Amino acid sequence: MLIDSHCHLDYFTEAEIDQVVARAKAAGVTRMVTIGVRMSQAPAVKALTERFTEVWGTVGIHPHNAAEGPLPTPEEIAAEAEHPRIIGIGESGLDYFYDKAPRDVQAENFRRHIRAARLAGLPLAIHARQADDDILAILREERDAGGWFDFLLHCFSSGQELAEKSVEMGGYVSFSGILTFPKSQDIRDVARDLPADRLLVETDSPYLAPVPFRGKRCEPGFVAYTAKVLAEIRGLEMAALEDLTSTNFRRLFRKMA
Repeated sequence: MLIDSHCHLDYFTEAEIDQVVARAKAAGVTRMVTIGVRMSQAPAVKALTERFTEVWGTVGIHPHNAAEGPLPTPEEIAAEAEHPRIIGIGESGLDYFYDKAPRDVQAENFRRHIRAARLAGLPLAIHARQADDDILAILREERDAGGWFDFLLHCFSSGQELAEKSVEMGGYVSFSGILTFPKSQDIRDVARDLPADRLLVETDSPYLAPVPFRGKRCEPGFVAYTAKVLAEIRGLEMAALEDLTSTNFRRLFRKMA
């Protein structure tokens, strides 16, 4: 059993979606989490979770979209997560590579999502790109000011310090197809050394297809290729890796259970 902990199913067309989910099931992917990037998108995410028993969802605002309108309050974000099949908040965080929103707006959006995750009692999916120091600083400040919250660094492509310090704060780390890329040895080194009970896998589809599909559109069924590389890195049989990441997922996303 494999779980794609982060994908964007609503990015596929209506004509494609049934086949995409069917191919994932055929590849042994029993659960998929489709991720929110705008609050206006929340109804579409919820509809997908109601349509497919294998699909669960999150609600939130991606850092790229943080400046598109007034930011919702933490209470408003948490209220959107009351749907029975919404099991997380986000994705939210900081992206200093594209800088599509002002950094102060991204930071405020990130803080509101952390507070929403705490209010809802749900994990936060964090987008972190070239913003390691500020991600860590905000995580620490929010934890010290407001208390514990669960979180996941999704599609990990950052430095070792962010991974290690996040795990020290109780966070989890999810690896995408980037793990399979020839030039990603530093990411593989991080995946090798992290505690086993904090590892998840994902696709971030339709982006970042793993080898041997690199350059093509990614689908949730491709998570098996990332999982295979992670198993090799960790010295595990594939079945053991499937059990490990699925157990970790259920521990983090408790509402699904």
